[in-house]
Amino acid sequence: MFDIRCGGCSRLLGRASGSYILQIKCPRCRTLNHLKAESLPPAPPSARHQEALCPHNPSSLG
Repeated sequence: MFDIRCGGCSRLLGRASGSYILQIKCPRCRTLNHLKAESLPPAPPSARHQEALCPHNPSSLG
């Protein structure tokens, strides 16, 4: 999951994962936020480095 923040005042509006299309009006500053994601954001470089060190187990679900 990752945070969804207002583009006007950076207030936390929610948390999401996966694909989504959202329109959220911020209750603090009244900015109408349009958000669209096809997939999760890319992993940070440190996480990619860890994946390279650990072999993937296809039988693992998590």
